[in-house]
Amino acid sequence: SSHSLSQPEREGLFHRGPGLNLTSGQYTAPMAGYYTFSTTLHIARRQPRRKGQGWRQSRLRVLICVQSRCQHNSHLETVSQLESSSDLFTISVTGTLYLQAGQYASVFVDNTAGSPLTVRSGSDFSAVLLGV
Repeated sequence: SSHSLSQPEREGLFHRGPGLNLTSGQYTAPMAGYYTFSTTLHIARRQPRRKGQGWRQSRLRVLICVQSRCQHNSHLETVSQLESSSDLFTISVTGTLYLQAGQYASVFVDNTAGSPLTVRSGSDFSAVLLGV
């Protein structure tokens, strides 16, 4: 079964820094170069777990993609095995991507957990230009 990537509903904005569009959740590169991206998401399951119902070996992928092309090699990705005992967990992605001037990068969550998730306030997304 395929899961489309989408930005999760979020409780608080987790974007900061210049070049960020808070409406679209994107960072647009002011100039071409290598950027270090980092995101830390605090993710909560919105429905309390029913007794005995775990994540069922769910995995959660968090990606930072250029131009929303997550299937190409221009993305950063981390995959986390969700523990069945937790309703709140933290997942981070950090790495370097090359962006042309005017290209954007954004955070995506690929939720295979089968229950609605919310990104909590206190999460963040940042970009730093390393050099051209």
